[in-house]
Amino acid sequence: MHQDKDAELVFRCLEGDSDAYRVLVQRYQAAVYATAFYYAGRYGATEDISQEAFWAAYRSLPHLKDPHKFGVWLKEITTRTAANWLRKNLPRLRHETPLPHRRTVSLEDARQGPTTKAEHGETFERVQLAIDALPERYRLPVVLRYLQELNYEEISRFTGESRDEIRGILHRASRKLREILGDHGATEGDAQWHRAGK
Repeated sequence: MHQDKDAELVFRCLEGDSDAYRVLVQRYQAAVYATAFYYAGRYGATEDISQEAFWAAYRSLPHLKDPHKFGVWLKEITTRTAANWLRKNLPRLRHETPLPHRRTVSLEDARQGPTTKAEHGETFERVQLAIDALPERYRLPVVLRYLQELNYEEISRFTGESRDEIRGILHRASRKLREILGDHGATEGDAQWHRAGK
């Protein structure tokens, strides 16, 4: 259903309807932003990569072979854009401010959540290291789910994986993250993955 709507919007864009592309941007903005963060982890870099990815997609729209797979195609463009941006800007990136310790990964501090900014920062760093330790295939779905709280259908449309595959990946990733965080000294109550009811 949503893929059909994507295709319709793509056709409208190709006919010169700029509002149709604005709708596509709004639909995929969270996923593109989360993907850019996945690679860069900085404010300016994430915003620059996101903007460049959407412009690159707009310019390349006439070459999109299957408009029903716009989301997957956009993910590939975002990934390439991020890789190119980082190659050109890595020295600058080292001087930028990391994203703050907010909902970068939504953690529900169940019983013994951090009580100071320093402790919160330590928890954030443990979670980031745990995500980095996941198998490659797990990382982006985890970031999409817990950074932007996308639902399974939205993640599926963007990654090309089926809803069942996404559900399985996130289940295995959550289990692996609990194991890794346990290895870093986190108790079961310190970090529970918050699953948005979508």
